[in-house]
Amino acid sequence: DLVDWQKPLLWQVGYLGEKYDEWVHQPVDRPIRLFHSDILEFLSKTAWYVVFMVWTPVVLYLSWVSYTSLAQGNTRLFSSFTTEYSIPVHKYYFPFIFLLGMFLWSLLEYLIHRFVFHMKPPASNYYLITLHFLLHGQHHKSPFDSSRLVFPPVPASLVIGFFYGVLRLLLPEVLGLSVFVGGLCGYVIYDMMHYYLHYGSPKKGTYLYGLKAYHVKHHFEHQKSGFGISTRFWDHPFRTLIPEETFEKED
Repeated sequence: DLVDWQKPLLWQVGYLGEKYDEWVHQPVDRPIRLFHSDILEFLSKTAWYVVFMVWTPVVLYLSWVSYTSLAQGNTRLFSSFTTEYSIPVHKYYFPFIFLLGMFLWSLLEYLIHRFVFHMKPPASNYYLITLHFLLHGQHHKSPFDSSRLVFPPVPASLVIGFFYGVLRLLLPEVLGLSVFVGGLCGYVIYDMMHYYLHYGSPKKGTYLYGLKAYHVKHHFEHQKSGFGISTRFWDHPFRTLIPEETFEKED
């Protein structure tokens, strides 16, 4: 009753103030409208397969570009500092660089989920509350909304472009591209897995079954822990692992 469900919620939640954090973590099973504009509302919703259709061809193409560029034998690590001790990067290294990109994405996935998506906006800041609800709060409020379980390609392209620019600044062009495409593949897997954890039916005892149970616990009992989605690996060193006894009691 704190909001008018017949009107777009995005412009209302900022007025909840101190009540917002508790309200947003009380899930409901009902559709949410964010925007007044039908166009913006349409762009905020995405079917799971759209992410796969948009980004998989990009991953395949950039993988081919990276491998063929490395095959030319012109890529060397540390060449901007010294030519005598620079290290050649052969085309056979591409699969390992690709996997490094996926590994780095898994860390980035954890950090974004924990420190951006689960930031606690100041109760007095209308705009930060609104931003939090747009980024992730609406997902916790209505976790069964299948149209908002993956990231829409248009805003995703801006974020992806930013990380590509960062890697281009830090690494030689082809090396940076190889790490980037691995990270992009990791992102696609993450988005597909997130959807599956909400709507899939993995067999009991499998890895995905454990992840689904873990993610359900994150949504409904442990919103301040269990930030890993595609893997629980980073919850261990950052000490945000959901206690195992909660699963044992459930069994």
